[in-house]
Parts: sequence; C-alpha cells; structure tokens
Amino acid sequence: MNHWIDELRERGVGEILTEEALAPHTTWKIGGPADVLVIPPGKEQLAATVEILHRHGVPWTPLGRGSNVLVSDRGIRGVVIKLGDAFDYVRFDGERVIAGGAYSFIKLSVMAGKEGLTGLEFAGGIPGSVGGAVYMNAGAMASDVSRILISAEVVLENGELAVWSRDDFRFAYRHSALHGSKAIVTEAEFRLAYGDRREIAAAMAAYKDRRKRTQPLSSACAGSVFRNPEGHHAAKLIEDAGLKGLRVGGAEVSTLHANFIVNTGNATAEDVLTLIERIQQTVESQTGIRLVPEVLEVGER
Repeated sequence: MNHWIDELRERGVGEILTEEALAPHTTWKIGGPADVLVIPPGKEQLAATVEILHRHGVPWTPLGRGSNVLVSDRGIRGVVIKLGDAFDYVRFDGERVIAGGAYSFIKLSVMAGKEGLTGLEFAGGIPGSVGGAVYMNAGAMASDVSRILISAEVVLENGELAVWSRDDFRFAYRHSALHGSKAIVTEAEFRLAYGDRREIAAAMAAYKDRRKRTQPLSSACAGSVFRNPEGHHAAKLIEDAGLKGLRVGGAEVSTLHANFIVNTGNATAEDVLTLIERIQQTVESQTGIRLVPEVLEVGER
C-alpha cells in the first residue's frame, strides 16, 4: 500500500509531509490538508517526483506561492508539489532575465527596475510566483507575460523536462496551453529593455502607492477574483451592483477594491465560493454579464 511513498523516499526527492494543512501555504489562508506535500530541492528531484507519481497513477497538484488559488475545505487528495528554495532565484544578463519558478513576481519587477530594465512594471501588483504568472499569463496595466516571455522550462506530467518557446504556450487573456494539463514551470526567461532608471522608479512608486490606497494588501486575499469582461472592469461592475462589503461567513467583498474577496479571519472555501456565486448572480441580473473567476479552485468538493 502506497509503495510510491516509499519510492519517493528512496529516491530522496525532498521533504515529504503527510496530512499537511494547506491554509498556511496560501495567501487566502484557506484550505484543508494535502494527503502528501512534497517539496523538491531541485529540478532532478522534481522530475523524479512527477515521474514516480505518473507511473503509479497518483494524482498530483502543483502549488506555487498560493495566490490566485482556492483550496477546498476538504483539502487535496493525492500529492501536492511545491517548489522549494532551489527554484527561488533570478539572474540578469543584459536585457535577458532568467528567474526560477518559485521567485516572487513582484520582487522580479522590483529587481528589474533596479537594473534599469523596463517591461515588468505591470508585475508590481501581481502576487504569486514566476511559474504561476507564466501559467496564468498574468497581467495588468495593459500588459502581460506573453509580451515579454522568451521561453520557459517545464516539467511535463510524465516527468520529462522540456523547454517551451513563447509560441508553445498559446497565450490568451489569463490563459496558457498549460491550463487543463499537469505541468510545472521551473524557470522562465524574459526579454526586457533598458530604460531610464528614474522614470522606472517613479512609475513603480506611483503604482505601489496606488495599490496601497486601493487594494486590501494587509488582508488575506488572493488578488483579483474575476477576469475583466471585454470592455468592462469587473471591480466597477461589482461596485455598481452595490456589493462592496457583502459578506458570507468570514469572506467579504473588499470595501477598498470590489474585485478582491478578503478572509476576515475565519473564512472557509465554501464561504468564498458562495460569495462568488452571489456576485455572479447579482451582476448578471443587473447587467447581463456573467463574471468569470480567474482564481483556480482545487481540491475535493
């Protein structure tokens, strides 16, 4: 029984935790336990983990910095794979930037600015990891990952390590070819451009100040909950519907930014899902527009 766990241990794939609560691993601070959580210390161990799980038919779920994801109250069956410190790095080579899949996307923006590189300012308000940003084609301020990505290393569902070009990802709005597949971005290479350091710093400072004033950064949340419908802003639609401050259990529509749902302290995944549904129903009844969540729901319902 569970011979695959023994094989993982024998292969030395990294830290292996059983019945690990996932709430502390997410920015919403919500979620039940994972049957097993594996934190590989490098690419070889990550590839070995995925190959073993694939061969034994064990379901697995990748987890980055835990933003933009809602883990169910019952948790996640099978294995959750979280990238460790070995994937938390950045290197600069002229206008090229290479970052590990676990590196903070916000920090990447800050570091690029310090190098005098422009093109990543939009990432200054996007929580999560580089790998998650590539997976979701994260974006803001009329830009996104697809505009700057050169290529990325990806561990595929059979444990094979591949390099995908920008075109391979078939990017669309908040979407990539990785959606619906089992794969983990281990490293990404971006091309930026040299710019005026003072202008870059000023733009990022202004954006940071705006975020502090308009987003609930001190609360447990997962970033924007809904995609912006074409020609509209989800936050405005929600605010115009009078839903700021609406609560279900411990989940609340932020009074600062209507497209954020905050955990006021004891929210469950079910609270969040119920609130999402109420927002969708209300906005649709008033405008005819059905808001589509961009947060990923994972785990056992």
